[in-house]
Amino acid sequence: MAKKCDLHAIPTDKCAVCVAYMRETLDGLEALDYRLTFQRLLDFKPYQKQLDHLALGATKRERLLMAGNRLGKSETGAYEAALHLTGLYPDWWQGRQFKNPTKGWIAGVTALDVRNVCQTKLCGQYGVESAFGTGMIPKELFVEKPSLARGITDAYDTIQVRHVTGGISTAAFKSFEQGRPKFQGEGLDWLWLDEEPPEDIYGEALTRIGERGGLCWLTFTPLNGRSVVVNRFLDEASDNRGVTTITIDEAPHLSPERKKEMLSGYFPHELEARALGIPMQGSGRIFTASEESIMEEPIPPLYIPPFWFKIWGIDFGIDHPFGAVLILWDKDADVIHVHHTYRVKDALPIVHVDSMKKVAGTIPVAWPNDGNIRRDDGKPMADHYKRHGAKMLPNHATWPDGSISTEAGVMEIYEREHSGRLKYANTLKDILEERRRYHRKDGQIVKIADDLLSALRVAVMMKRSAKQGPIGPPPVITPLPGGGGPPMASGIDFDMF
Repeated sequence: MAKKCDLHAIPTDKCAVCVAYMRETLDGLEALDYRLTFQRLLDFKPYQKQLDHLALGATKRERLLMAGNRLGKSETGAYEAALHLTGLYPDWWQGRQFKNPTKGWIAGVTALDVRNVCQTKLCGQYGVESAFGTGMIPKELFVEKPSLARGITDAYDTIQVRHVTGGISTAAFKSFEQGRPKFQGEGLDWLWLDEEPPEDIYGEALTRIGERGGLCWLTFTPLNGRSVVVNRFLDEASDNRGVTTITIDEAPHLSPERKKEMLSGYFPHELEARALGIPMQGSGRIFTASEESIMEEPIPPLYIPPFWFKIWGIDFGIDHPFGAVLILWDKDADVIHVHHTYRVKDALPIVHVDSMKKVAGTIPVAWPNDGNIRRDDGKPMADHYKRHGAKMLPNHATWPDGSISTEAGVMEIYEREHSGRLKYANTLKDILEERRRYHRKDGQIVKIADDLLSALRVAVMMKRSAKQGPIGPPPVITPLPGGGGPPMASGIDFDMF
C-alpha cells in the first residue's frame, strides 16, 4: 500500500508537492555526491603545516616540504598544482597566485611513480575510466582527454585544464629517469617535484622558471640524507628559499592507533626520516639521541619543586631571530628540563624582555659575549635588556675556566641527552625542529637557524649562576603613600620580633 501524504491524504507519488520535494532532495544529494567525487578541490582543507608551506609561495621561489611518509606532502603538492592550473584560489589563500592560465611540469623518480602518485592525485585512479576526474582537478575543467605517454600503460603525457579566465592551462608529466636533457627547453610558470631530484636535474629545472619568474616546490621524505639538494635548503640561507618540515605528530588526519602502527613498521635506521622528516645522515648530524628518549610532558608551574634552580639563556639576534630558553635544573638528580622557549624576528628588546617577564620575570638571564657590542647610542646590547627589566648577569656567559667554547656546550648537551639528563617539553616544537637540522659540514658546525639551540647552550654554560625562584611575572610593588618604602608583606606580625 502506497504511503499517503499527511497534508493532502493522497498517495505521495500522486501528490505534486511531495513529488517536487523528493525530486529536489534527490537532485541535492546527486549534486553533493558529484561535488564530493568530482570537485574535491573545492572542499580540500589543508592542516596548519600544509598551510605554512603553501603560504611560503608568496615570497619564496623555491620551497621544500620535507615530511615523513603518509603525512600529506604529495596531497599538498597536488592541491597547489590544481589551483595554479584552474585559478580557483580559495578566499583564504596566502600563497602565490597567477592571474592567467599557467604552464607547469610535474616530475617524480620514474614514469611509473609519477602515474601512480602525481597523476592519480590530480586526475583520479589510472586505468579506471569512471574514476577520471576524481582527483584534485575538477572533472568538468579538463579540456579533451589527456594525451598518453609512451611506454607506461595509462600514463599521461600532458593535461589541458580550463582556467577561470576562459583560457587553457597545461601541465606535462616527466620523470628523473629520463635524464637532464628532458628538462631542457621551454619556460614555465611552476614546477612540482614529488621526490628528491638529482642535483643536475634540479639545476636544469630551476632554469625553466627563471625567465617567467616562476616558482618550484618539492615534496619528499629525505631518505637520501643530507644531499646537495637538501643542503641547499638547510645550509644555504637565501630569501628565495624556504623549507617546512612535517612530523607524524603534526598530521591531524592520522589517529593515535594509526601512528603507532606506522611507527612500528619502520626500520630503526629510517625511523626519524620516515616519521619526522629528518634527513638520514651519519657523521654530519650532531644530536643523535632519539626524540622519544629526550621528550617529556610539560611540567605545570604548580608542580615545579621550589628547590630546582632556574636560568634563562638568550641569543640576541643581531642579524637573525632573537631566541630565549628557560631551563630548570634539578641539582640533586643533575637533570636539566627545557621548560620554555621564545623566538621572534624583527622585534625590539623591550618586546623580548616583556615576553620573558611574563613567564619567569625574577629569573637571572645568561647572555653571550656579543652582548658587549655597542649599538648606535654607544651602549652595549646587554644594557638595553637590563634597562627594560631583564635580570641580566653582570658579565657575558663563560665556562668556569673563563672560555666561551661552542664545542664544549654542544658536547655537554650531547652527553646529557644520551644519559637522560636533558629533557625537552614535547610542546617545544621550534627547538626540536632546530635540533633536527643541527649538523656539521666539513667538520664545522653549520650555524644557521640555531637561535634557540644557541640560547640553550648559553643557559647550560651558566647553570652555575641559576637561582631558585618562582615561575611567573615579577611581583608588582606599590610604594606607600607619601613616597615611603615598599609595603610590608602581608601576614607579618611585627609584635613577634
